[in-house]
Amino acid sequence: MVANTSETNPTTGFFTETNSVEAVNARMGEDVSPRLREVMSCLVKHLHAFAREVNLTQAEWEYGIDFLTRTGQMCTRERQEFILLSDTLGMSMLVDAINNRRPIGATENTVFGPFHVEGCPVREMGERICLDGKGESCLFIGRVLDLDGNPVSGARIDVWSDNADGYYDVQQPELQPKWNNRGVFVTAADGRYSFIGIRPVSYPIPDDGPVGQMLASLGRHPYRPAHMHYMVRADGFQKLVTHTFVGGDPYLESDTVFGVKQTLVAPFTKLEAGETHWRSDFDFVLAKPTDRG
Repeated sequence: MVANTSETNPTTGFFTETNSVEAVNARMGEDVSPRLREVMSCLVKHLHAFAREVNLTQAEWEYGIDFLTRTGQMCTRERQEFILLSDTLGMSMLVDAINNRRPIGATENTVFGPFHVEGCPVREMGERICLDGKGESCLFIGRVLDLDGNPVSGARIDVWSDNADGYYDVQQPELQPKWNNRGVFVTAADGRYSFIGIRPVSYPIPDDGPVGQMLASLGRHPYRPAHMHYMVRADGFQKLVTHTFVGGDPYLESDTVFGVKQTLVAPFTKLEAGETHWRSDFDFVLAKPTDRG
């Protein structure tokens, strides 16, 4: 009986250590999406190369499967452990950088994070977003501009931050008022924005799960430097997802999710008079869809 040559061909048939990539990728059908074929072929190639490079043991691979299983089991509506894993491995920031290349002068993107909430109420310019009465008040003020320095009218600025204890409202729904330290502001013809929040504080990402165990095993801390989140959208411009960071924060150069960019470190000036304790000035410069770095 003559063997089926397609099954004995070392590049398309039986699986061996040396032809593992070719054997797996050859099983894809003819009508697979070209993009899916490209992504999955590359994933298999690098995953198998990783296993060979480190001589992965059976026990290590079983632990890896268990780690991913526990990561999935930790996910809820309020907590996305896989996003934390992506963030702490630098993947979130790498994908963000690849997809948001902008020309010099445009404000840089950074990681979105897991704590944004849709449906936040639109507030009046200058309004206070801190509803729990905690923390040192801070005036956030600046402009939304295009690359030529012209003000952008109708820009929708979605802002959110932790409270003075280092927690977002969605992490403490029984303790914090709804929409605490959140707001949406819309610019007028002058492109200016202003609101009163608090001077943000550093905080650890949730580290009581598999990702926290990974960080501890690697000798890494779980902290993020103090920051205010912004998402800025305007007709005719690229959406901007970014933070401003508090200058001088001890975690600026070791942010556990690698989100800090030097251009996003903002001044926080102590005010000597009045009810507001701090002021932070920052202008956002938007790029058009055709503007690429």
